[in-house]
Order: sequence, then C-alpha cells, then structure tokens
Amino acid sequence: MPTTLTLKNIPDDLYNRLKTNAAAHRRSLNSEALVCLEAVLVPHAIAPADRLARARALRAGLQQGAFGAQDIDAMKRAGRP
Repeated sequence: MPTTLTLKNIPDDLYNRLKTNAAAHRRSLNSEALVCLEAVLVPHAIAPADRLARARALRAGLQQGAFGAQDIDAMKRAGRP
C-alpha cells in the first residue's frame, strides 16, 4: 500500500530545480520527486558480463598505441604539485 510523505523546509533553490525538472519532463512535482528518489535509492545492478562487454567496446574504440606507459604516467602527474 502506498504511503504518503510530507516534506518540510525544502530549500527554495531545490524546490525550484525540482519544479523546473518536473515541467521539463511533463510530470507533477510528486512524480518528479518519486523519480529522483528511485534513481538514488533503487539499486541498478549491472551484470558482470554486461559491464565487461561495455569495457571491451570502449577499449576497442581507442586508438591503438596512442599512449605508452610513460605518456600515461606523465598525464597522471600533470597538474600535481
């Protein structure tokens, strides 16, 4: 059975962002709040095989030999004090 939740003391900027997003998605404030809560609280498990397939696809799209180990180390150090 669905439960009712009342939110109090919502900061104005947060309320305005929720209202703007709700309008952009053609949803009520309540529906937009539920979508936001679900996006954060409902786990989205990714099967290991799917994660591996995505990693392989990303790797396949990289230019071969573009970066050597020394280049990668230099990029890691760049910007560090």
